Amino acid sequence: MLKNMTLGQYFPGESLIHRLDPRTKLMATIALIAIVFVSQGFAGFMLIAAFVLVCAASTGIHLKFLIRGLKPMFFIIIFTFILNLFFQTGGSALVQVGPVKITDQGLRMASFMAVRLMLLVVCSQLLTLTTSPISLTDGLESLFRPLQVIHFPAHEIAMMMSIALRFIPTLMDEADKIMKAQKARGANFETGSVVQRAKAMVPLLVPLFVGAFRRAEELALAMDARCYRGGAGRTRMKQLKYQGIDALACTAILLLLAAVILLNRFHVF
Repeated sequence: MLKNMTLGQYFPGESLIHRLDPRTKLMATIALIAIVFVSQGFAGFMLIAAFVLVCAASTGIHLKFLIRGLKPMFFIIIFTFILNLFFQTGGSALVQVGPVKITDQGLRMASFMAVRLMLLVVCSQLLTLTTSPISLTDGLESLFRPLQVIHFPAHEIAMMMSIALRFIPTLMDEADKIMKAQKARGANFETGSVVQRAKAMVPLLVPLFVGAFRRAEELALAMDARCYRGGAGRTRMKQLKYQGIDALACTAILLLLAAVILLNRFHVF
């Protein structure tokens, strides 16, 4: 599962999506997430999925890579599906065993929520896979800058978020190494009850947290050694600038939103 974590990884490239301004990609991702919630039917989800797959194909990111990123969320998706399947009692019964009943409306709602979760994960993946941590920091800081009039720490918040995303793959790799070392010493993470598996994770979590704090301290010392003082007086080698492709991307998002609203209006399945 750890090697399937794709959130926070960056996939270098020269596609149109890669060349978009990071502010455009951040706003487009937020808009996509909003469109996923706006959609009220599977037709809207199919349209959003087609849009995301076209964007991913244009960047050179293979579909298998996106699907692999869904595996760590598999338990949450299944849990959400089962929760909606058995607790949604409206509609006609499809299967009934004693007090337990599965209805057509429950099955539809369960599938609807599972697909929505998957789309949310894929949309978030597309942002981090096509945007470097430095560009993401600059984009977040630029978007937060108007809040500085109320003394909002725009640069510090953006830096913390980008560092957190940057170190997700690093921590996953370290967790994988620790798990393999524990398995070589006889630890068992895959069999036994839920309680036994939870107890088996303790020898993994303790060195992982120790390593995370050590990395954080080393990073803080490195930043101090380079006289890092936050955003005050900081210059950038590359200045952010909106281009024509950013306007094209915004137009595509607006057209997608309009299409989903129309599908909702005409109650397409």
